[in-house]
Amino acid sequence: MQSALFAAENLEKESSTPGLTLQNSKMLKIELNGEVMARTGAMVAYQGQVQFQALGSGGAAKWLKSKLTGEGIPLMKLTGRGDVFLADRAADVHLIDLGPGDHLSVNGTNVLAFESTLNYDIKMVQGMGMFSAAGLFNCVFSGQGRIAITTKGTPVVLTVDQPTYADPQAAICWSANLQTGYHRAEQLGIGTLLGRSTGEAFTMSFQGQGFVVVQPSEEPPAGIAGGTGGGQQQGGGLLGGLLNG
Repeated sequence: MQSALFAAENLEKESSTPGLTLQNSKMLKIELNGEVMARTGAMVAYQGQVQFQALGSGGAAKWLKSKLTGEGIPLMKLTGRGDVFLADRAADVHLIDLGPGDHLSVNGTNVLAFESTLNYDIKMVQGMGMFSAAGLFNCVFSGQGRIAITTKGTPVVLTVDQPTYADPQAAICWSANLQTGYHRAEQLGIGTLLGRSTGEAFTMSFQGQGFVVVQPSEEPPAGIAGGTGGGQQQGGGLLGGLLNG
């Protein structure tokens, strides 16, 4: 049988080491030999002896936080030996390696999979006030291991060494040590132009030393677990204190 479909670039790629690798720009391949955490429903194919266990949002404490904030990653644990292929609506997939001392803040909607050696928690995004429609909470990863995230289109990675601003629906992850803030666009002079709205109601700010990844999409968020994220509007007060603990 002959077809361009069977070209070398479409054949399964082999890796010399187990773990998370890219099959192509829109599909993650996990050469599983042990345990990996993945987003529920992301599996598109697998080979070998693999078990899938639903974990909700990753433990009782994270489950409670997810119910209060709308920001819990719906997780499944993959165990066994084999090859597992993951994707999320043909979004672009990117790999990030975290080392000792690294902390990465990620919009949970963009988390595809991560190695079980990493720790994560749901944290309030500081300085966001009560204005955000893009979510007041992010998942913060730390430890040593690899994480796969998704973007809608090819992103830009901005080096933050001066005040940096981004649409909160386009900023998908950043160095967790950065100071974040939230501004009405008119405070920055971009809210209106000759009496007309620019469509930029709010802008997120980043200060310090680090990076922020911005995707070329400003889709309204659906909450990490696919909900409306209605609980996100309760970011202040007692709830905020609990989630920062």
